[in-house]
Amino acid sequence: MRPAPEPTPEEPSAAVATIVREGHDDVEILLIERAERAGDPWSGHLAFPGGKRDRTDDSLLRTALRETEEEVGLRLPETALLARLGDVAARINGVRVAQFVFAIENGDAPLATNGEVTDVLWVPLTVLGASGAPATFMYTGGGRAVETPCVHLDGRILWGMTYRMVQQLLAAL
Repeated sequence: MRPAPEPTPEEPSAAVATIVREGHDDVEILLIERAERAGDPWSGHLAFPGGKRDRTDDSLLRTALRETEEEVGLRLPETALLARLGDVAARINGVRVAQFVFAIENGDAPLATNGEVTDVLWVPLTVLGASGAPATFMYTGGGRAVETPCVHLDGRILWGMTYRMVQQLLAAL
């Protein structure tokens, strides 16, 4: 999938960093658990580090790098960039989110989360790409109930936009 053109700074957009490392038994990706915050439609969800583009960000890549450093204290060099996958539109507000994939060498580097992040998880790709039909759960929000695909991770649910981004990553691999 080919990424969309870079939006102008005035267009609402966001970017995330999909960070991969060589784990003990498998390649792993970094997920964050977002803090519970009023007015945040993704409050408490599992996600990739990232967020909205600031007017000062000269590109969505810069947004992903800045947000990753702010949220988990990890300074990614641009040389760690492996790929930009296709953008994903948020179903809630239509904001387009760019997904950048990075590989890190020092996977044991300590992470320092900020107030936007409750927890971090390194998840093996084999867990996310388990064969068979995905699990589902019933999302009840916005006055409707929708059965949606998901992955259960130690009492947490990976679903929604991040689930779609993980599927895009697995397809690219």
